[in-house]
This record gives sequence, C-alpha cells and structure tokens, in this order.
Amino acid sequence: QVQLVESGGGLVQPGGSLRLSCAASGSIVSIYSMGWYRRAPGKQRELVAVIIRGGTTDYSDSVKGRFTISRDDAKNTVYLQMNSLKPEDTAVYYCKLVTGGIIRVDYWGQGTQVTVSS
Repeated sequence: QVQLVESGGGLVQPGGSLRLSCAASGSIVSIYSMGWYRRAPGKQRELVAVIIRGGTTDYSDSVKGRFTISRDDAKNTVYLQMNSLKPEDTAVYYCKLVTGGIIRVDYWGQGTQVTVSS
C-alpha cells in the first residue's frame, strides 16, 4: 500500500505564491517518478510538472518559469513551488507517484485545492 498526502493548497491573490507538498508513505520500494497534475473547473486534467528518477524534470508550457518541482528522496516527498500565480492556475492539484518496479503502478493523492483570486 502506498499513500500520497498533498498539502499546502489554499487561497492566494494573483501574483502570490504557494508551495505544495506531497508525502508518500507505505510500502515503497522504488520510485520512477513523482509529479503534479491539475484539473481546473470545466477543463481536462493536465500535467503540471514531473520529476523522474535521475532528476529530469518537465513542465507544462503554461507554468514554465513560474513553477518549480523538487524532491526529497529521504522523505519520499515532492514539492511544487508556485510563484506568480494567476487566476487560471485555480484547480485541484493532484500528486502522482509511479513505482519503479518491473510493473509500473500509478498512485494518486486525493488532491489539494488551489484558488487564485482577489
């Protein structure tokens, strides 16, 4: 069993910052990647950022230059630093972990709400 718990969401004004955390726990043997997805009202789920074993990162074009993904392997935790937030960043943000075994398995957190509004 693997559990993912997101935290750090909330209400912030445009131009503000938030830092999301996703802590993984349970029977974790190896991790292939951890990343962040989001679903905004009326929109499809989209990849925000991902960090792969070895440190390779990738970002959605809409957040490049504003968001930074990082990880703490010792804590099995991934972070998303979000700066210069815009109203269109409003969404539920979900953490995903992909195991690094022979059979790769996806695990999802329950999500944390980020609202960017005045």
